[in-house]
Amino acid sequence: MIYVLGSINLDMIASGQRLPQPGETVSATNFKTAAGGKGANQALAAARAGASVNMVGAVGRDEFVHQALAELRKENVTLDDVRAVPGSTGIAIILVDERGENVIVIIAGANGEVSEQDALNAVKKMSRNDILMMVQEVPDAALKVALEAARQKGIKTLLNIAPTTKNTRELALLADIIVANQTEFSALIAQGQPEEDFEHNAATWAKENDKTLIITLGGDGAIAFTPNQQFEVNALDIVPVDTVGAGDTFCGYLAAGLDQGKSLPGALKTAAIAGSLACLRQGAQPAIPHAREVTDAQAS
Repeated sequence: MIYVLGSINLDMIASGQRLPQPGETVSATNFKTAAGGKGANQALAAARAGASVNMVGAVGRDEFVHQALAELRKENVTLDDVRAVPGSTGIAIILVDERGENVIVIIAGANGEVSEQDALNAVKKMSRNDILMMVQEVPDAALKVALEAARQKGIKTLLNIAPTTKNTRELALLADIIVANQTEFSALIAQGQPEEDFEHNAATWAKENDKTLIITLGGDGAIAFTPNQQFEVNALDIVPVDTVGAGDTFCGYLAAGLDQGKSLPGALKTAAIAGSLACLRQGAQPAIPHAREVTDAQAS
């Protein structure tokens, strides 16, 4: 089983021709709401990939909670470890342009109330065959406790270092598998911006820290670095509609592939295809493909 310790949001999505510049107002052509949150997105992706999934997090006691959990319920994600707290459910305000690029503002809400005890309670239920997947949209203190407890039990951990915080480097050293985009990896190694020789830096970091590091490259796919080797996979050749949720889809399918016994290269290939397909629809959770879609795309 895959346990996901992370955020649960309701996304508010506005689409328009272009994104506004600072101080500028632009007109949107479409608005809708959808369930989201990087943790919930990854849990849903893993479930649609065919894995058994347990979501660990928090929601508010407001009118948004039912929609925020609707897709997870539909895919039979276990929600026993989702705690209701006073206040609002997490909110993401997302602006998307005609090329599918986006900017996002997060209001943590209940996600900020995920506690160290929540993390410990979840890990206590886990066995050595389970996978713990985490994102940094919940408090770092809870993530640290979960990573330390999982390590003591020999549980494999996957940390998506998004969004990065001042504690990202410390947390990454406690995880087995780290997933980042190039900008997040730059923050991990304390560089100002991604460098042209990031592959050398990534290979060195993985070897020196005895970690598996996976860097997503958008339309160019992804590249993985283990202490002893590296390999890359291609994304599908597509025209993206909306890139929101593509990285979360990648992570969920990656974890599901590993949980199902695939090799790292095999799981990585499937994850890259799933992430590509997620760019062909608007929104985060509505765009996450089901396993059959990924299998068909992989065969074509």
